[in-house]
Amino acid sequence: MKAIVLRELGGPNQLRYEDVEVPTPKANEVLVRLKYAALNRRDMFITYGMYPGMKLPSILGTDGSGEVAAVGGQVSDIRVGSAVVINPALNWGDNRAYHGPDQRLVGMPTDGTYAEYIVVPAENVFTKPDYLSWEEAAALPVAGVTAFRALMYRGNLKKGENVLIPGIGSGVALVALQIAVAHGANVFVTSSSDEKLEKAKQLGAKGGVNYRSDQWVKELKKLMGGADLIIDGVGGENFNHMISIANPAGRIVNFGATSGPIKDLILPRVFFKHLDIKGSTMGSPEDFREMLQFFEEHQIPPYIDKCYPLEAATEAQIYMEKGENFGKITLEIE
Repeated sequence: MKAIVLRELGGPNQLRYEDVEVPTPKANEVLVRLKYAALNRRDMFITYGMYPGMKLPSILGTDGSGEVAAVGGQVSDIRVGSAVVINPALNWGDNRAYHGPDQRLVGMPTDGTYAEYIVVPAENVFTKPDYLSWEEAAALPVAGVTAFRALMYRGNLKKGENVLIPGIGSGVALVALQIAVAHGANVFVTSSSDEKLEKAKQLGAKGGVNYRSDQWVKELKKLMGGADLIIDGVGGENFNHMISIANPAGRIVNFGATSGPIKDLILPRVFFKHLDIKGSTMGSPEDFREMLQFFEEHQIPPYIDKCYPLEAATEAQIYMEKGENFGKITLEIE
């Protein structure tokens, strides 16, 4: 089969389009013939060695959808030919509140979805919602479950609340916007691009501000008043602004730190406002199942920015690295 393999570190240009053996499913596994994969910033970080547990060579890719091509001897509830979407979080563990020590993702160290076939445990394949295309289904897993867990499980989102999503345009932030709007929240966003702000409004955001403005925090407070819930994947120096924007007894759920560590955090601003600051990552199997149910109930189509053929994975990652995309970037697998 054809696959995108990373053998050496050094960025997306180190990705190689190669012939590798089709994997064989073990007793409790299934073999999926992939139709589409989707990119995540995790994939790019791995090419630079900026991810824990590095193990090379490895086939990258965490998101994917396809048809079941074969099942192991102990798999009785999944049929060959079934249309499925893959939950990429392996070995989450028994506690929904946090993942166990053996949890890992497909796409390094376990081979991932930048390939024609992938083997995963039977418990990690879920029926593809009928209303989603193959491409849309592939774009959903990582962004969908991360956003859903942050909003609904960790953030305890309620209808009518004010929600702030900084850095709109990334996969998780955009899906979080769609989920929060569908749940009846008043969503506000930030971006460095006025074009992205306008697109977010078209998807249901009440408003947004460009954070390159010197007065963006004041502008945002005037626009929304304050945030009951902030879903942050940015971190960095702007995190102190999140604390300022949060309403008393508000919640901040952080799932990433694309702008690096937080500097000069002033704790009295946290405890005098009685804020809850929570961490979150991808979700449990329950989160994944509930996320799919939510999307099917509300018929939400993931927003896709651009599609590349599998062999152009390097070009796709370079495009993602520039940060100009609005929505998910996908790979079509012939």
